Amino acid sequence: MSEQTGTVLDLAEVAIVLAPEDDVAVATRDLRPGTVLRHGDAELTVATSVARGHKIALLPIAAGEAVRKYGQVIGRATADVSPGAHVHAHNLGMDDGERELEIGVDRRATEPAAETRTFQGYRRSDGSWGTRNYIGIVTSVNCSASTARLIADQFRGRVLDELPHVDGVVALTHDTGCGLVPTSEGAQITRRTLRGYASHPNMAGLLVLGLGCEMLPAATLLDGLELREDLPVRTLTIQETGGIRKTVRAGVAAIEEMLPEVEALRREPAPASALVLGLNCGGSDGYSGITANPALGYASDLLVAQGGTSILAETPEVYGAEHLLLRRAVSQDVADRLVGRLRWWEDYAAAGGGTLDNNPSPGNKAGGLTTILEKSLGAIAKSGSSELVAVHEYAEKVTERGLTFMDTPGYDPVSVTGLVAGGANIVVFTTGRGSVLGCKPSPSIKVATNTEMFERMEEDMDLNAGRIVDGTATLEEVGTEIFERILAVASGETTVSEELDLGADEFVPWQLGTVT
Repeated sequence: MSEQTGTVLDLAEVAIVLAPEDDVAVATRDLRPGTVLRHGDAELTVATSVARGHKIALLPIAAGEAVRKYGQVIGRATADVSPGAHVHAHNLGMDDGERELEIGVDRRATEPAAETRTFQGYRRSDGSWGTRNYIGIVTSVNCSASTARLIADQFRGRVLDELPHVDGVVALTHDTGCGLVPTSEGAQITRRTLRGYASHPNMAGLLVLGLGCEMLPAATLLDGLELREDLPVRTLTIQETGGIRKTVRAGVAAIEEMLPEVEALRREPAPASALVLGLNCGGSDGYSGITANPALGYASDLLVAQGGTSILAETPEVYGAEHLLLRRAVSQDVADRLVGRLRWWEDYAAAGGGTLDNNPSPGNKAGGLTTILEKSLGAIAKSGSSELVAVHEYAEKVTERGLTFMDTPGYDPVSVTGLVAGGANIVVFTTGRGSVLGCKPSPSIKVATNTEMFERMEEDMDLNAGRIVDGTATLEEVGTEIFERILAVASGETTVSEELDLGADEFVPWQLGTVT
């Protein structure tokens, strides 16, 4: 809906001011030039078209002055800005100024929930709980990818219809596994990611598949890894088995042997504290930090109150807002680890000829986001208000209870792959532009930030947080709904990405290092 030229409206009817000290408001409707908006005792006239989700200036801003949203600096004006002007990339730039880093000053111990909640999960022999029952084909190298897919393809459709307690056979293929220096950071990340999936609680059976001459031989991939006693495991290499056709036959036979054991497993009541929730966003827009992300943060706090675990990620999308996370850090060590990863990313971006402010994508900017500072302030809203108890490297196993952080890129498939490798047995993914990501073997719940996109892509979204801006639901109501959906999906309710059988091709381990 857009406004007509010359219309006089209260600002609150068409825009949101997020904090009293803000210099901008976020449009909730398309605004046309000439529209007059009442703001307190003043009036301002919309100067140019302002799309919903974009920012409009509330007062004069001189070139070089800081611009605030969420009560925080999101950049500096690159030109004089008049009240009613559209504030975006043409007149707002990065602010590289230092921010005061205070450690732990906003720590707030989470009160345990009055009621212990449960879900229906699969009990594993190591004490973990699965939310799904998959047989995984973990490939040690790209050279075995096609063979893995051929094996998995034999277990589609009617083959599994008679096995309701088997969620599927997933081929986890990737583009690396050889040509890397074995001791390099890149090789270690690849190995850590593959081992994280192999030992994931949503895996009820495992086939490790290699070529036979790769850097990380399939036979050694699991060395030293304490796998569950109740996890059936087979290892095959194409060269030793006699080629692709023989390996496919052998792989199918191995999985067929596992199927009765996996099908015999049954869900039983599990404490919500057994859930490890991956928090991620993609295709963000100007509503992300207003609706879906803070609502997910509310749900995350509810899970933490149950004794569960949440993992925030996407380090480049924390940059510029890290001071708010550090204020909740439980120790200097946790704070130092987070700052250390951010400094690594500054060097990494510079080595590639860029900066972290290159992060907002064209889609992000079309949705109203201008700088990485603005994007990050909205992104960390997914973390709620809980204390930050730990910081992990990419794909490291997360063992702490409470709110944690994992160092990942902002690129959605890579980030979520790290979260699942770290143990996330369920993921909530917020999106404003319309991301369609799945992430086998963990279910992905997709939350829309705005109603227009939700209605356009209703077959790809699980929940609409746009109702917060529409005025038909409060943030707390949507946050509670997300939490209840987490419990329902953990208990077996199917998400839209699962209905479409998404999640295998989105297995994308982070690739670092020289390939020789």
